[in-house]
Amino acid sequence: MDKRDYRKQVQENLARMTYQTYRERSFNIARQLLQEPSIKKASTIALTISNQPEVDTTFIIEQFWLLNKKVVVPKCNPKDRSMQFYKIDSFAETERAYKNILEPIPEMTQKVDKEEIDVIVVPGVVFDRQGYRIGFGGGYYDRFLVGYSGKRISLAFEEQLLNEVPRESHDLPVHILLTDKERIICG
Repeated sequence: MDKRDYRKQVQENLARMTYQTYRERSFNIARQLLQEPSIKKASTIALTISNQPEVDTTFIIEQFWLLNKKVVVPKCNPKDRSMQFYKIDSFAETERAYKNILEPIPEMTQKVDKEEIDVIVVPGVVFDRQGYRIGFGGGYYDRFLVGYSGKRISLAFEEQLLNEVPRESHDLPVHILLTDKERIICG
């Protein structure tokens, strides 16, 4: 199977999850993330605002705000497949943009450089225990993570975890993968 096949299979499995189960399992993963030592120490945390069936990050973002963390979310540039992170203090500073993802409104938010980010919560569709992932197909995070030296964490439901995913030479694994059942130290 290639990356597209894995992506499709996992998305079909996730689509069968009831909304109640999705909320409960997302909440359990969020609780784990909030206990992560690197998250507790971090000042600036980058993550996307999720769309179902991804692990829900809206609750996580709200908790980060309550903990006085600087929350930065990506704005994608489809022309060159790059992204830039912006600090948000409210979901009112976002709009539906690339692939219907909530992204920051640059005029209302502050641009944040890669070097200022302590932890990046890296999204994906499929993951393996070594921390490699299959994303959504745009390569935005693969490009952004080049030269990033902070902690990389991913969040996933058990259905998203495989023994091994196809990888390419430019793929960078995450350091920690949190699922609704376990904490996996990768690499």
